[in-house]
Amino acid sequence: MDNPHRGGRAQARPRGNAGHRGEPGNRQVNGVPNQERRGGRAGRGRGRGAGRGGGGRGRGGGPLGDGIFHRDNHQENRRPEGWAHGGDRGDEAQRGRGGRNGVRGRGAGVGGGDGRNGPPKIGLKYLQELVEKEPSEVAITLSTNTGLQLLLEEKTMGHELVQVLCQILCKAFLSKHDRKIVQHLAGVVKDSGFLRTILPYYVTGMMTDYIPARREKYPQHLDTIITLLNNVVSIFPASSVRVVSTLVLLLKPAINQLRASGLDIQEDTEENLEKVQELVNHLQEKAREGTLRSDNYTFLAADQDAPPGEEDFSTMTIYPTPEEFHKDEKPFLRPNITSQAYSSGHVYLDTHFRLLREDFVRPLREGIKQLLRSQDDMSLDGVPLRKRRFDDIRVYFNTRLVIPLCTPTGIAYRVQFDSRPLQFVRWQNSKRLLYGSLVCLSKDNFDTFLFATVSDRSVEDLQQGQVLLSFSRDSRQAVARVQPSDSFLMVETTAYFEAYRYVLEGLQEQQVDELPFQRYIVQCSTDVHPPAYLQEEQRQYDLTSIAAEDFKDSVRPFNPLSPDAWPSDEQLGLDESQLRALKLALTKELAIIQGPPGTGKTYVGLKIAQALLDNHTAWGRGSPMLVVCYTNHALDQFLEGIHKFLERGIVRVGGRSSSEALKRFALRELTRSPNFRRDLPQHLRRGYFEIHKELTEAEQLIKTQTAQLECSLRGVIHEQFLERYISEEHWDSLCLQPFADEFQFVGQKQSMIVEWLGLGSTQFQHQPNGPVGQQQQAEEGEEGEQAEEEFIQVDEEADLIQAERILDGEAVRQNRGPGRDRDRDRHRREEERVERLAEIMLAMTVRNTGQAETEQRQTGGEWEIQKQQKRKLKQVMHRELRKSSAMTEEEEAAVANIWTLPQKERWKLYRLWVLRYQSDLRTRALHAEQDYQNAAERLAEIRMREDLCVLRQARVIGMTTTGAAKYRQALQEVRPRLVIVEEAAEVLEAHTITTLSSACQHLILIGDHQQLRPSATVYDLARNFNLEVSMFERLVNVDFPYVRLNYQHRMRPEIARLLTPHIYSELENHPSVLNYENVKGVLTNLFFVEHQAPEEEIQDGRSHQNQHEARFVVALCRYLLHQDYQPSQITILTTYTGQLYCLRKLMPSSEFSGVKVHVVDKYQGEENDIVILSLVRSNPEGRVGFLQIPNRVCVALSRAKKGLYCVGNMAMFSRVKLWSAILHVLRERGQVGAALTLSCQNHPDRRTRVSSAEDFAGVPEGGCSLPCEFRLDCGHVCTRACHPYDPEHKDFQCVKPCPKVLCDLGHRCPRRCHQKCGDCKVLVEKTMPTCQHKQMVPCHLDAWLFICQVPCVKNLKCGHPCQATCGEVCTARCMVRVPMELKCGHSQQVHCYVLREGEEPPCEVKCGATLRCGHPCPGTCHGCKQGRLHRPCDQKCRHVLVCSHACREPCTRDCPPCAMPCQNRCPHSVCKKSCGQPCAPCAEPCAWHCPHQRCGKLCHEPCDRPPCTEPCDQPLPCGHPCIGLCGDPCPSKCRVCDRDEVTEIFFGTEDEPDARFVQLEECGHLFEASSMDTYMAQDEDQGAGLDQRVIKLKECPKCRTPIRRNLRYGAHINRSLAHIEKVKEKVNGKPDDIKLKQAALKALLRRQKNLKEYLPEEYGKIRDKLEQSHLSMRVLCHQENLIMFLERLGELLGTMKERMSGRPRQCFNARLGECLRFLDSPGQRFSEQQVWDLGRELQRLAYLAELNTRCAIATQGNGQVSDFRRAPPAWLGMRELNTGRATASQEVVLGAEVNAMVSAVREVLEGTRPFSEEDERSVKQALADLDAKLPRSGLGITDQERVMIVRAMALPKGHWYKCPNGHVYAIGDCGGATMSRRCPECNETIGGSQHRLTDGNAVASEMDGAQHAAWSEAANMANFQLDHL
Repeated sequence: MDNPHRGGRAQARPRGNAGHRGEPGNRQVNGVPNQERRGGRAGRGRGRGAGRGGGGRGRGGGPLGDGIFHRDNHQENRRPEGWAHGGDRGDEAQRGRGGRNGVRGRGAGVGGGDGRNGPPKIGLKYLQELVEKEPSEVAITLSTNTGLQLLLEEKTMGHELVQVLCQILCKAFLSKHDRKIVQHLAGVVKDSGFLRTILPYYVTGMMTDYIPARREKYPQHLDTIITLLNNVVSIFPASSVRVVSTLVLLLKPAINQLRASGLDIQEDTEENLEKVQELVNHLQEKAREGTLRSDNYTFLAADQDAPPGEEDFSTMTIYPTPEEFHKDEKPFLRPNITSQAYSSGHVYLDTHFRLLREDFVRPLREGIKQLLRSQDDMSLDGVPLRKRRFDDIRVYFNTRLVIPLCTPTGIAYRVQFDSRPLQFVRWQNSKRLLYGSLVCLSKDNFDTFLFATVSDRSVEDLQQGQVLLSFSRDSRQAVARVQPSDSFLMVETTAYFEAYRYVLEGLQEQQVDELPFQRYIVQCSTDVHPPAYLQEEQRQYDLTSIAAEDFKDSVRPFNPLSPDAWPSDEQLGLDESQLRALKLALTKELAIIQGPPGTGKTYVGLKIAQALLDNHTAWGRGSPMLVVCYTNHALDQFLEGIHKFLERGIVRVGGRSSSEALKRFALRELTRSPNFRRDLPQHLRRGYFEIHKELTEAEQLIKTQTAQLECSLRGVIHEQFLERYISEEHWDSLCLQPFADEFQFVGQKQSMIVEWLGLGSTQFQHQPNGPVGQQQQAEEGEEGEQAEEEFIQVDEEADLIQAERILDGEAVRQNRGPGRDRDRDRHRREEERVERLAEIMLAMTVRNTGQAETEQRQTGGEWEIQKQQKRKLKQVMHRELRKSSAMTEEEEAAVANIWTLPQKERWKLYRLWVLRYQSDLRTRALHAEQDYQNAAERLAEIRMREDLCVLRQARVIGMTTTGAAKYRQALQEVRPRLVIVEEAAEVLEAHTITTLSSACQHLILIGDHQQLRPSATVYDLARNFNLEVSMFERLVNVDFPYVRLNYQHRMRPEIARLLTPHIYSELENHPSVLNYENVKGVLTNLFFVEHQAPEEEIQDGRSHQNQHEARFVVALCRYLLHQDYQPSQITILTTYTGQLYCLRKLMPSSEFSGVKVHVVDKYQGEENDIVILSLVRSNPEGRVGFLQIPNRVCVALSRAKKGLYCVGNMAMFSRVKLWSAILHVLRERGQVGAALTLSCQNHPDRRTRVSSAEDFAGVPEGGCSLPCEFRLDCGHVCTRACHPYDPEHKDFQCVKPCPKVLCDLGHRCPRRCHQKCGDCKVLVEKTMPTCQHKQMVPCHLDAWLFICQVPCVKNLKCGHPCQATCGEVCTARCMVRVPMELKCGHSQQVHCYVLREGEEPPCEVKCGATLRCGHPCPGTCHGCKQGRLHRPCDQKCRHVLVCSHACREPCTRDCPPCAMPCQNRCPHSVCKKSCGQPCAPCAEPCAWHCPHQRCGKLCHEPCDRPPCTEPCDQPLPCGHPCIGLCGDPCPSKCRVCDRDEVTEIFFGTEDEPDARFVQLEECGHLFEASSMDTYMAQDEDQGAGLDQRVIKLKECPKCRTPIRRNLRYGAHINRSLAHIEKVKEKVNGKPDDIKLKQAALKALLRRQKNLKEYLPEEYGKIRDKLEQSHLSMRVLCHQENLIMFLERLGELLGTMKERMSGRPRQCFNARLGECLRFLDSPGQRFSEQQVWDLGRELQRLAYLAELNTRCAIATQGNGQVSDFRRAPPAWLGMRELNTGRATASQEVVLGAEVNAMVSAVREVLEGTRPFSEEDERSVKQALADLDAKLPRSGLGITDQERVMIVRAMALPKGHWYKCPNGHVYAIGDCGGATMSRRCPECNETIGGSQHRLTDGNAVASEMDGAQHAAWSEAANMANFQLDHL
């Protein structure tokens, strides 16, 4: 039922039991998370009162004792000098070093220091020592030392300290390659008091300082200050310009004053100051224009070398700009000059930068322009945008940011896109969304957009429309504002952006004067000099290591610059061209070596590397050799070759390596070695630890939120977690479920939201069939099909591309080895965490059927969901959860009863609620995301420094070209002098440039420009601007000296003839290739098969396939395998990836495993015996694609050694000049034709011509069609056709039926001839010997061994029939359900065996009690402890709060502050706090004005103008006059168009002709203005009714929606809000009152000795909670209740440990555990019922403790001493409990009467029913009756008598003793025994001698409480505090 007093939709508000109660578990206080804050207080001190401050349990943190060098996966358990040590946990200061970040703290007390909390400051001496360090070390040390912040915030500072501090900061800013660390440090400085106060004061003081020693340093220090200001304003232009401008203004008069006083101020100082002044003026001007909005602004200086009208390339943005997408201007480009020199180095760099940037920008720019045009044209041609194809981009629709995830490189976002248009995409092979690809997201037609790169891809995720993106630095601020409901259009460019970015950044960083080899690469000089290191002095090279084996002794060291001194080619084991290449490489500073296919360029390259490494002293000087290759495969090959002669000193940089030999040389492996981090410099270890700690803290906060986000995607969220996001009306409607056909639930109540969405149990009763069911049946049919046959493994193109892109092994999931295992384990743990959370949050999950199944299992189930229906559920839910459409808030407001909505609309409304939930979670995680990203980037710089420590120790560093670009900053510091580039002709020139450092003196380029060239994305740039021309090829084209290798060692001559002279002018054959054997089974070793079968185009990826060729190639491969070739000897090459996967589908792994299948481009550098080539292209248009490029043809035709077979449309290819020449040569030799001729090895005269796959049917086994006819050993004949393999038939298996007889009954073997005959398994009838039953038994099996399957007819002991079979042992546990009477008195159905075993199950009967709030108890008999400790009431409060919302807390006396989002808003802003928190008043001027009047008050104040009564003169959209008033928003209704609605009578004046109306913004209802004015003014009328004077917002007279936004009634609204704010303050408590209360509770907690001693864990939790900030008064009251109750529990626990044992202790312990669990339960609110229950139970325990104590004392008094301290540990069920038997002392008979009285009292106190007041009165009386018989002291006298005796004797403590039988006596004087006597009671010896008691005597503690004799050392020691000794 709708409540008329509730109005407006409820915004998000927290709810206690919805998973949001309490403070976050990782909440920070002063920047320190809770788990880090367990330390002592002070730092190191020298006297009592201070000492070693310390962390708590193994780790310190924050203000309460920081400084534990915590060991983690990256830290050794060491404490370097300067790092703090931690002490034990405790409140008092302990001895030790406090402080933080490597600085010693000083404690309070005699030892000195101020004893303040927090990290200690940095001092002058520390900074002076730091000045001598390297800039990088200075930057890392300062940025990770929080003591710097304390120093910068000092109010005063000495002159010398200011000077040193400025000097050290300037030095830190010199660290070029630690950008994020420097940026972090600059951020600390710019916001500091040092820059705002200290430095201005210091500069001003210069002018009045006349101390000569200081004045002399001022000129130098002025330079330092100006440099510091320049650095700060350059890094943070927007946020630091104000403070820097102030200092600049002070510096000018200071310089003038110092110059006037006689000091020499350098001109450079004033020039530098002027530059800073110009920069500040420029920034201030931009700020006034409004364009300086963030610190991302870049100050651009003019450059004279830039083209006219163009900015300098070094300041251009790498990412595209909005102007590039929307303007038609063409970018300025210059072609790569390939025939002459460049005019300058700057033009050279500018040319390559612009070309490379255009290569990745143009596809994106042109594609987006085409996309925007298509949107405009869509209305003309009617083709939907989703069905259009774009040339340069890939488009993904309805893209949303789903979940932020923590990755090693920073925050990445899981993004969801619509995958339905991409169902045809084969993601394993697709180039879509590869790692490193650039995507652009926009939601406003690319007026604004976000850039991101793909940081991880998983085929499974992509199929579900998900991918992981990392956003660019400039886009991250915008990402923070993105809502989960925001839908983007995502566009992907095909370029690998990461490689472009690294290279473009490297080009921008490259200084022209530091560019190496300009003489050759810019000026194109052909006069090549020797390397500089060879010219320094006469060098001797020793080439013994590379000499031929027979000549090693004859090769002597020689001068390499002397041509005549070189050994001969025979001595070095090289041919003539290889020797020339070696000479060129060793004697020229830039050497180019061309190696055609098979000529051994890698072999020569390794010889060159070995010669240089063996002569390292000539060029090394601590510098490594850098080896760069284009691909990972080539790099592995080259480094493996080096490893053969270099055992150690290799470092391979990059991600994925397939070489096991190089695994231990991988950079990541070396940095993970056990000793690596221990040997690092101290500042790196310290920096890593501090930043990693920040990273971990932020990650934990993010994971908490993302786990909930992840759950929201995995199923339907339970309504209790969505309640705060559902409007009140809809929540009420949801909770009132209508039952159809009187169907009701059995057992527990189903989730309402599951029922409402059509996924619950009732849906199955009324929707038995339908389209969903039919669709599911189709799915089941698919599932039932036979599993797909496993095909050969083909390297997926996506994986191959990503293998080249991944530079860091930890970057994505595709990495291998231990790192992958760690990732898998971490992912598994996170997945388990999410699944546990999902069990709590989700009412139903996609992975199982959820609650319905659980309920059926719990209740025994009167109904059961069928499996088919369960699958239906999963299908429906999965489909709906993937949708993104949601209701608008307007549509939501129009819904009254949500149960009347159609199913589709219900899901849309549910998705709206979930979007609100997700948005709330995202908002909470934003700050942690920023912290994580910042820490990750700084940590990456630390890791780079760690990598440098490894690289500097290397002799050889191996990288790919992309890796070299990424690690360019590291290379600049390593400074390799010698660089070898393999595959240099495949590398873009810009990549080669960024590989080189200024220290490079020797560059060797090895490659072949006539094979594969560099690949450019834009064909126009490749062809018309020469972008595809490498540095290698360009230098060859300008006649730069180079050597070409002339002898090929791979191909047989007829194959090599295809390359010469068509591609290479000359290529000679090495003798080794002349003696190859012929290919078996084929008439020729080289043949091209012609056909006319057309190609097919692949729908995605612009690839092609040819089914005819694929089938032919596979048949030929199978035929060659039948010739007894090994699979590893055959390679199938194809020119398109589409054909690659067409081939894979035809090649089962069982038949073709080991055969290599590759695309041509990925096979360069490889070779094999036999190559089968599929050319694919065959079309009427004659398009041959890239097969017209000679380079590609060269690679394709040069991979085979012994046999090459090619299939293609030769008629079409003959139109290409190169192919025409090749085919002409083939036709002359009869090596091309329509059919390939096969020759049988067994019958050489039989030949078969094959032109298609079907023709191979004539050679089914690789021979011919004749039968084999070979007689086998079994006597059968071989059934196969002629086969050349296995001629002896050793592997042949005869498949004819086996003729053998297996048994005496004549049964034959049913198996095949080659199979082993087993036992006879024919079923025959046999009689069981034990039971005489007849059974069908396998023939070979004896009847004694067979288990009879007839059902057992026996009855069990319980009388129920046995459920086993006749031959089995009878059932041990009877599962028949029978009633059982429980101890609580209830009856319950249990399994029969449970009744017999006597284990009582928990009672599940409803409690049924009425709680003190009047509601029924929701618990069960067992859960409520038989009514002693009731479950909290779960009824909703529903009281209307002052804010007009209904309280949604569970039943409570005092409603807490409203937790919904505040709905107060004004024209200027929206309050983002929760509704119950005080709102900050808006201080903007009031926006209410019209042409007649204007309000002069502030927005939050009551307006000082009356409402305007003039009619509005604006027309409505329909053209009729507005019916509103001037200054008010125009109503949406028209008097003419909506007459019935407008004139509907409410106040009575609506139908007047001149009536004017006001429309309320919240609900849209329309009211006549004068009547509404009167209604709104009633609260000021003293005669108004009580309802009109209550403190609340006025409500809409029709729907009762609170009126919050209406300028006309702003005065009334603001007055009401002001009163409401006062009520909020009273409810929440004033901040000062809260602080006082918090301090009082801290003091109260410290006084609770029992709680601290006996419940330390609970004590710690409360202490940590009270240390948090922003606690409410309600939370503090809760903690106060906890303290009081826990102190009582602690007292009782102490009594138990001291005075109880055996069974009484066990019972008492169990009851204490129940109370503690009751206190710790999540539903503990200290309601009236909970306080009553807990109070009664504690009172019961107090009486029970007294009874147990008195019984124990009485037992002791009888001489039976119990050792109470050996009792078992505490809390049954919470901690371990040793449940031993009661001790003998508990069985002492005290007398029949006493025992009877004790038993009666114990029965009440240990009973299970509630402890009533009547019970308490009876227990009190019984204990009073026992006073005489069981006195509390155990002395046989009352306490009053004991006290009187002790007072009368007037002896100090420790003078009372007792004899062995417990009789008490006293000793005077010192209290020591000096003589012996007899006890007058029992005649035992008492006293003793020499201050030693006689055996059996003891101190009588029960008399005066003494624990030791007065004379004993123990008593003396008790007078001292041992902690202070």
